[in-house]
Amino acid sequence: MRSFTNCILAAAACAVLSVAAVDNDFFKAADANNDGYITREELRAAMTQWLGGRERVSEKELTSALNAAFPEATFMGMISPPQSRTPKPADQQKMEAALPDSAPAKPLRPRKVLVLCKAAGFVHSSIPLAAKTVEELGAKTGAWTTDVSYESSVITAENLKQYDLVFLDSTTGFFLDDADATVTAARKKALLDFVRSGKGLAGIHAASDSYHRASDGPEIGGMIAAGILGAADKDDDKTLDAMELSGLADKWFDMADSGHAGKVSVQDFKAGFARILFSTRPPRRTGAPPAPPIAKTGPDHQEGTWPEFNRMIGGYFKFHWVYPQHIVYKIDDPTSPLTAMFKDGFSINDETYTFGVKSWSRENVHVLASIDYSKMSAEDKAKEDYPRADHDYGLSWIKREGKGRVFYVAHGHAEEVYANKQMLEHLLAGIQYALGDLKADDKPSAREQGK
Repeated sequence: MRSFTNCILAAAACAVLSVAAVDNDFFKAADANNDGYITREELRAAMTQWLGGRERVSEKELTSALNAAFPEATFMGMISPPQSRTPKPADQQKMEAALPDSAPAKPLRPRKVLVLCKAAGFVHSSIPLAAKTVEELGAKTGAWTTDVSYESSVITAENLKQYDLVFLDSTTGFFLDDADATVTAARKKALLDFVRSGKGLAGIHAASDSYHRASDGPEIGGMIAAGILGAADKDDDKTLDAMELSGLADKWFDMADSGHAGKVSVQDFKAGFARILFSTRPPRRTGAPPAPPIAKTGPDHQEGTWPEFNRMIGGYFKFHWVYPQHIVYKIDDPTSPLTAMFKDGFSINDETYTFGVKSWSRENVHVLASIDYSKMSAEDKAKEDYPRADHDYGLSWIKREGKGRVFYVAHGHAEEVYANKQMLEHLLAGIQYALGDLKADDKPSAREQGK
């Protein structure tokens, strides 16, 4: 999914541009004289407004202000890399070389799949490659034909009549939502009715990072505030004053003003945003080793915001080990035709999701594969935020939803996943199950004794 440790400071500095912006228009907020440019002085003023009239501000006070200004969905959209709709040629070639020659089941009738690529939160760079993979899997094996869309507007009751399956391609956030609440409600109903009527739903990776939020309030402000504090707190007193914030503003202005013009246009600001965001690291204290990240403990603090979807997809994202975490698969159902490609074992390097204990359960899904937790190092285990006491981490599962069928696989973050023949065979089998062409045991898994 995403690693905040590599980009939090960049996000923090850009975020402070929106001090006065209720509408999150960062440039407009900092452009005090509305001349279409941000000057060094304007950026300093925008950042120091976070003091709110105080001489110094603590991380908690910064967090409160930032939480009010930055909804999580807006922030996640900010830190996403630019959306592409075309896979890189080299990635596509590797994927095509790994495609299975044939499908495990003969289609009962001609099948048509809709791949939805809408990401309302973080945008994964692998989305266009995943879409092309689904298209090529169907074309090469003759198992289905494919339409691809990046717009939620395709999810209507009328339009879905022509399809046998909807494939959620790392959809994130409130991916069906519209400014018109009536339209949102109609889309949600159309998707639920489509599956429950006997059709299929398949999802990969970030399809589970949808319709959930922190139950104890937004965390984004806290992450931004921590980044600002770590970068600007020169006297290490855990607070910031106007001079420290101004100093950080100067650093950011120098990065944005690459042409040394003394001012930054809205076009230059937006063009340079991704470069600043993804190339910056928090400064390290002289002579001090980098501090390891501290995992958050306690009960899950998230809740689903669309319970019917959360249950249908199988759970919502809670934490991920960052790419390229090595994961050894435990094959929970070795007799399933959906795991036949893993008969000699399987492991992968990818960003690896875990799911909220309140949302993911073997009582709801038939687990095909999970993390072999015994193969993980103590160091990696200790990284998990809000750890599951049962250490039960599903990676792939199927389930019934009304008369329909659902398949989900958690891996698929990195482009290299789509060049892995076993993963492509697994994806092919999972889609054929969800289409209704490949029969498999899909009764919910009973939790194993001592798991």
